Amino acid sequence: MDIKEVITVYDTDDYKNASYVRTTVFIEEQGFAYEFDETDYTADHAVIYINGEPAAAGRVFSEEGHEDMHIGRVCVMKKFRGTGIGARVMSVLEKVAAEKGATGVFLSAQLTAAGFYERLGYEQYGDVYPDEGVPHIAMKKKFQ
Repeated sequence: MDIKEVITVYDTDDYKNASYVRTTVFIEEQGFAYEFDETDYTADHAVIYINGEPAAAGRVFSEEGHEDMHIGRVCVMKKFRGTGIGARVMSVLEKVAAEKGATGVFLSAQLTAAGFYERLGYEQYGDVYPDEGVPHIAMKKKFQ
């Protein structure tokens, strides 16, 4: 299996492939309506390819008033779930955050995915809240 990790920015072919993964997972599979926003213009986007096919994506960005960076829109194509590629895209995004000087990262996890993030060292904080009707929980991880 040939795996390629790419960090990209808005309006590139790799960004378009990340958008394809996000559209497939969040809009077509899960029914979210508001997948793309102005943050896409400034975020760093990760795309993981398996044998040349876009398999996973996510983004990382700074938020004003936070020393930690925000990871979001993490998704894996259905046929690649359970292969460890989700953990790999998270590792790539965390590395980008650390290289930019962040002391940690935070994210908004679908409640059904909280266990995945906990296995990667994330801790829940705050209360469960709805995002487009889907229960989410805030999670964070400090770098060592």
